[in-house]
Amino acid sequence: MSDGEEKKHHHMFHRHDKEEKEPRTPEQELKHRKNLEHLGEAATVGSGAFAMYEKHKAKKDPENAHRHKISEELAAVAAVGAGGYTFHEHHKKKDAKHEVKDHRDNY
Repeated sequence: MSDGEEKKHHHMFHRHDKEEKEPRTPEQELKHRKNLEHLGEAATVGSGAFAMYEKHKAKKDPENAHRHKISEELAAVAAVGAGGYTFHEHHKKKDAKHEVKDHRDNY
């Protein structure tokens, strides 16, 4: 390798190619945030539904009630976390929406 070249390190799951991508336009950023918000909503609903299912199983299966109760609580924690992520993405989406409006006003 010559002195002017940099060696790129490739790890198992993450390659350093983020610098090479073009920056997103405000419209693309809005779409990206909207998709992430919908993904968070789906995760919240799915985790909440699984928590309710495990609560039902705990009542119906007294032999394994403790295991079902633990699974229920873990699913409830996941639902709360996904809800927080959705809330975060909602605010990022609002910021992106304002940026799109400002971008359109300037052009």
